[in-house]
Amino acid sequence: MKPVFKPVLLAGLMAVALTTLAQPGPGPATGPGAGNPSASASANPEFRDRMQARMQRHMDRRTADLKAKLKLSAEQDSAWNAYVSAMKPPAFGPHPSRAELDKLTTPERLDKMRELRKQREAEMDKRDDATRAFYATLTTEQKKVFDANTGRPFGDRGSRGERRPPRKD
Repeated sequence: MKPVFKPVLLAGLMAVALTTLAQPGPGPATGPGAGNPSASASANPEFRDRMQARMQRHMDRRTADLKAKLKLSAEQDSAWNAYVSAMKPPAFGPHPSRAELDKLTTPERLDKMRELRKQREAEMDKRDDATRAFYATLTTEQKKVFDANTGRPFGDRGSRGERRPPRKD
């Protein structure tokens, strides 16, 4: 390549890149719940019901797989049933809407959010207690299986099984 050609090529590539970056992106989404997936789910009850049914099938499949891997004895069945029933999602009422929250003063809004946090924390404590009670009934081998199959809902997808090296600042 001639020395003059490189700067011209580089300038052309930069012009294309700048033109591409300067193009406007897609316009704002419109319709119910645009840009907010949870709003679209609440605006469309059929979608919400389908998603809940899908999640329930997934949970049922995972529960059945775990039970098969654990190879529970007859004496452990009642503890298993208590564990599974405690792990079912709670039947919380709907979250307050934005309009409902806008009617409240800031201290009232903070109190409402604190109340919701306490409800969620109480539900998590109930799940923790049920898990501990069930875990106590397992044999050493079953505990290894349980540990290997619970606690990481997304597996290694999030980290891809590798750790980042520490930053050197």
